[in-house]
Amino acid sequence: MADQYMFMIVEPDWDSDAYGDQPGQIAVEFPEFEVFERRVEELGARIVGGNALQHRKHGGTVRPGAEGRELEDAVWTDGASIESDEVITGFYLIEADDVEIAKQLAVMVPTGGHIEWRRVFDFG
Repeated sequence: MADQYMFMIVEPDWDSDAYGDQPGQIAVEFPEFEVFERRVEELGARIVGGNALQHRKHGGTVRPGAEGRELEDAVWTDGASIESDEVITGFYLIEADDVEIAKQLAVMVPTGGHIEWRRVFDFG
């Protein structure tokens, strides 16, 4: 049975707003993602899911409050963690027969930074 692996693309944020009314332009400007998708198939793996994430200004971080007051005492921050210039800009969820294939694919994910990859825990 194949395991699932999450590949998180960690790099400097990108201007997602520039593509708001023309998402098809992304495929034209970033052909390396199509090449990666072909390599996944060639290695016998399968993309189960994935997507690009909007710029960090379209999200944030939250630290829930104490038990029983999780929402009332939550601490909200605009944008991603201020501790790093890099953020998760997108992800792939891949199904692969073994960890060696997953490692090969992790190296091939297009990025301007690095890839954090992990096997997904199967809750059954």
